[in-house]
Amino acid sequence: MLGFDEPIRALIIGASGSVGNAFVEAIGSDPDNTVWATSRNPDGLPAGCTFSSRVDITDEVSIEALADELNRSEYSPNVVLNCTGILHTEGWGPERSWRHFNIDTMRQVFDINTFGVALLAKHLIPLLPRRTRSVFASFSARVGSISDNRLGGWYSYRASKAAQNMVIKGLSIEAKMRWPELICVALHPGTVRSNLSAPFTARVPEEKLFSPTQSCSHLQAVITDLTPTDSGNFYAWDGSPIPY
Repeated sequence: MLGFDEPIRALIIGASGSVGNAFVEAIGSDPDNTVWATSRNPDGLPAGCTFSSRVDITDEVSIEALADELNRSEYSPNVVLNCTGILHTEGWGPERSWRHFNIDTMRQVFDINTFGVALLAKHLIPLLPRRTRSVFASFSARVGSISDNRLGGWYSYRASKAAQNMVIKGLSIEAKMRWPELICVALHPGTVRSNLSAPFTARVPEEKLFSPTQSCSHLQAVITDLTPTDSGNFYAWDGSPIPY
């Protein structure tokens, strides 16, 4: 599973979300694997996780506490998968025009989609094995591709995902010397049926609207085929590279 010749020791960030939940169940279905799941709301975590913690990725103290807990438990993950993300809130939707810019909501989007990913890397990559296969993957979005932006709009979401992609690229370059087997990638899970996407799926063709289980299955196949030479890249659910 996921290209490993050894049991998977997964750390799933945002495991109470739809695809994060599916990953917990998929990886945990093999009794040799272990899954440490995190969420801002641990009550929403799936039953298949081996360990769990409350983590808010916008709070560095929270992430640092997770790293300390992992160390104390001698749990050395070989997969860190960040499934968190924010597209809209109850009181705010993606901007259709520059007239809709609001600095407070823009900060909220960047806190989760960009800055939180950087903080996860800061505290969790040092826990990954240095000489054997390991994966640090984070959910991005095709609309975060600068060269693929032909429609405009959705400024905060697009920009925060594009910035996350740059963080991933930088991590891959820095890691080459000390973690030569580490694969750092941004992944586009496709359009998934969830509370996040519900207001925006009316025109999505049925064949391109995935259940969380389908999206998880697609991404498992993508991760399985990745090698360290792919580190720093951005991939869609079908394994095709997406230009930054």
